[in-house]
Amino acid sequence: MSIVVKKLTHIYNEGMPFASKALDGVSVEIKDRDFVGLIGHTGSGKSTLIQHLNGILKPTSGEIYINDFNITDPKLNLTEIRKRVGVVFQYPEYQLFEETVEKDIAFGPSNLGLEDSEIQKRVKESMEAVGLGYDAFKEKSPFELSGGQKRRVAIAGVIAMKPEVLILDEPTAGLDPGGRDEIFELIKNLHKESDITIILSSHSMDDMAKLAKTIIVMNEGQIEFIGTPREVFKSNTYRLKEIGLDIPQVLELALKLREKGFDIKEDILTIEEAQEEILKVMRGRKKC
Repeated sequence: MSIVVKKLTHIYNEGMPFASKALDGVSVEIKDRDFVGLIGHTGSGKSTLIQHLNGILKPTSGEIYINDFNITDPKLNLTEIRKRVGVVFQYPEYQLFEETVEKDIAFGPSNLGLEDSEIQKRVKESMEAVGLGYDAFKEKSPFELSGGQKRRVAIAGVIAMKPEVLILDEPTAGLDPGGRDEIFELIKNLHKESDITIILSSHSMDDMAKLAKTIIVMNEGQIEFIGTPREVFKSNTYRLKEIGLDIPQVLELALKLREKGFDIKEDILTIEEAQEEILKVMRGRKKC
């Protein structure tokens, strides 16, 4: 399910004294089944872009095509598009409202007019997909769960709609390190097993480097860089820091070791790669 964005501009409070341009001529193509990492400092335009991709926001100008349908056409009924493009916002647990986990997850599929058997099937499948056993959690109140479990229920409610594109805006915000790792592992498995397109917005450069196939860097409402994690982080280290972003910690370590004279690659992104390079250097020094 390809997404093509053409010269997208969005101005908040247009024509008012406090008008601000959140997106400025953004053009990008997201290919079917890609895993896209969307990064940028606060105010860079990430969330505004995300909210255009299933019609939550309307552009000031520009177009968005999803599978060749122009979703910015005012005549288009967005219902079908919103079934196919699911969005999980920051702190999605604040949107939980039903008395049981099962009912909360079933809310979306129920609005599709599905038969009860299909709704129950989707609830079970989505709960299993996010690591919540159906029998163990179906009757529990969402409000009695831990922060990470609430987040899982919210994600399950979206994937129960069976979207072809899943957009997650800072899905680990406010979670402790353990909860954050669990959610990222969940997202990784969803992409692998469901074979859907994922667009993930996050401030964690280390996780983006490990998870994403494509990185989009936004700055002041425009796309600053786009490419594979290795291309983006290796070639643009200093510019990323200039615009207020970090680089993966492993890459930071590699660059510092190079400054100390160690012959280590400049594009290391994982701990495993760093370990291999350091061992290689140590073996070389022993031979000398």
